[in-house]
Amino acid sequence: MNDNQPAGAPEHEEDFEKMFEQGFQQQARFEPGQMVEAPIVKISPEWIFLGVGAKGEGLLDRKEMLDDAGNLTVKEGDRVHAYYMRAPGHELRFTTRLGAGPVGHSQLAHACQSGIPVEGTVAKEVKGGFEVKVRGGARAFCPFSQMGLRREESQSDCVGKSFLFKITECGERNIVLTRREFADQERQARARDCRESLKEGMRVKGTVTSIQKFGAFVDLGGIDGLLPVSELAWGRTENVADVLSVGQAVEVAVKRIDWESNRISLSLKDTLPDPWDRAAQTWPVGSYHDGTVTRLTPFGAFVALGDGVEGLIHISKLGAGRRIHHPRDVLQEGQGIEVKVEAVDRASRRLSLSLAALSRAQEEEEAALQAYREQSAQTSQSLGTLGELLKAKLARKEQGKE
Repeated sequence: MNDNQPAGAPEHEEDFEKMFEQGFQQQARFEPGQMVEAPIVKISPEWIFLGVGAKGEGLLDRKEMLDDAGNLTVKEGDRVHAYYMRAPGHELRFTTRLGAGPVGHSQLAHACQSGIPVEGTVAKEVKGGFEVKVRGGARAFCPFSQMGLRREESQSDCVGKSFLFKITECGERNIVLTRREFADQERQARARDCRESLKEGMRVKGTVTSIQKFGAFVDLGGIDGLLPVSELAWGRTENVADVLSVGQAVEVAVKRIDWESNRISLSLKDTLPDPWDRAAQTWPVGSYHDGTVTRLTPFGAFVALGDGVEGLIHISKLGAGRRIHHPRDVLQEGQGIEVKVEAVDRASRRLSLSLAALSRAQEEEEAALQAYREQSAQTSQSLGTLGELLKAKLARKEQGKE
C-alpha cells in the first residue's frame, strides 16, 4: 500500500483513476468526421450501441436505421459504417449521415469542417447545377461538375432522387455540395463486382458511353468495353452513329477479356440471328433479288442482298459474252442491280451471283431453243408415221395383185 494513500481507501483506487484517464484519452483520439466500421453490440429503444474496440461503445441514433415504414433495417451483429461526431461528456456519438433528423446550420457547418456526409434530395435543375434539399429543410447547391455524372447520364434523371453529398462551402446563405467522391466509389464497387462476374461468351446489358470512328465504348456496370465497328452488324457498317447513340441501352456478347491490359472486346452482331443459317431458304438457287454493289475488285463485284449477306458476281459473268478488264467497266459502287442466285455455300458463307438481265436473256434463249427442238421432234415423229402408212398401203396393193 502507498504510504500517502488515505486509510481505508481501496487498494487500487489510484490505478483505476489512471485507467479511466487513459480510457478517456483513447476516446478522444477519434477525430470528427472519422469513419469507423463497427459491429452492433446492442439495440435499445433509442440507441444502437457500436463496438469500437478498446475505445468503448459508440452511440448511434436508432432512427437513422429505420426505413420509410419505420422498420429497423439492422440487427445485433451487423457491421455498419459510421462517422464520429463531437458530443458532450464522455459519450462517443456517431452518425451514418447528417440529415436523418432535423438539421441545423451549426450541424452543417460541423459536417463541412469534418467531412461528414449529408443526405439530400435533388429538388430541381438550376443554372449551372442542381438545387438540393438537405433533410431538415436546408437548401444547397451542387454544380453539374460535382454530381459525378458521366456523359451518357442524363442530368434530368437526377431530379427527385436522394444521394449522399459532402459540404464544400457552408456560409450563412450559401451551402455548396459535391457528390463526385461517392459517385466514384459507387463505380469502383460496381467495377469490382463486374470483374468477378464477367466471363467470355456471356451476354450482358450495357449503356453506350462514347461513339468513335473505330467503334463504341459500352459501360457494363463500372467497366467499359469496346464494341468495334466490325462487330456492330452482320453487314458492313461505315458509320457507327448510324447504328448506335450515346446513352443507348444495348445487349452485347463478351468476345474477349484481357484483365492485364484492362481490355474487353464486345460484339453486337453475335446477339443477332445469323442470316447465313437460313441462306438457302432466303436466297434459293435460281431466285432473283435486288441488291447493291458494295465493292469492285479485279476478280468481280460484291453485291449486298440484305441482312448482312453479300454475294459475288465473277468478272466472267459481267461482260455478256465479251471480255472486260475490270468490273468497273460495267458496274459502279453503290449501284442498285437485280441479280440471280447461282449457288449457295453455307459452310464457306458464299453466294455466287449473276446479272439478272443476262441470266434472263440466256434463259429466254434456252427456252426458245428448247421449244424449237420439241417442235422439230414432233414434226419428225409425224412424218415418220405418214411414211409408214404409205408403205403399208403399197404392201397391201402388191399383195392384192398376187
